[in-house]
Amino acid sequence: MSNIKTKKLSLTQQEYKEFAKVRVPNRPVLLNCVRAFIAGGIICTIGQGLQWLFMTYFGFTEVTAGNPTVSVLIMLSVLLTGLGVYDHIAQWAGAGTAVPVTGFANTVASAAIEHRTEGYVLGVGGNMFKLAGSVIAYGVFSAFLVALIKITIQALGGI
Repeated sequence: MSNIKTKKLSLTQQEYKEFAKVRVPNRPVLLNCVRAFIAGGIICTIGQGLQWLFMTYFGFTEVTAGNPTVSVLIMLSVLLTGLGVYDHIAQWAGAGTAVPVTGFANTVASAAIEHRTEGYVLGVGGNMFKLAGSVIAYGVFSAFLVALIKITIQALGGI
């Protein structure tokens, strides 16, 4: 906090700020980064293994193997969320599990599980996209803008 904002605080507020500053635990930033890197790497390695499996044994091409790979990763994430395992992994790994598509699936599934007592329509259906809805909306909007830019560049004689 800047000195200007600190001066506006009352004496009690300044004392509390100093009191809280001493008691806030230091975050192990480097360890958290390593854990996120390991967890995200393991998830991506599993995804790469699934893609290889679909290409080798099921006749998919490198381009078409992506869709079933993502589907299996989403199903695994939802299953692990339902069993309560994904929360323990996410607690240890932090952002390493939030960034891949599995984190998105976990967000939707955990909200659905949390609100199931309110009913399937108003509870599950009404609340499962509260957290993930903004991601979907911004993703669709961003894809629309990128498509417009691409079409404009192509119309002007670009790539």
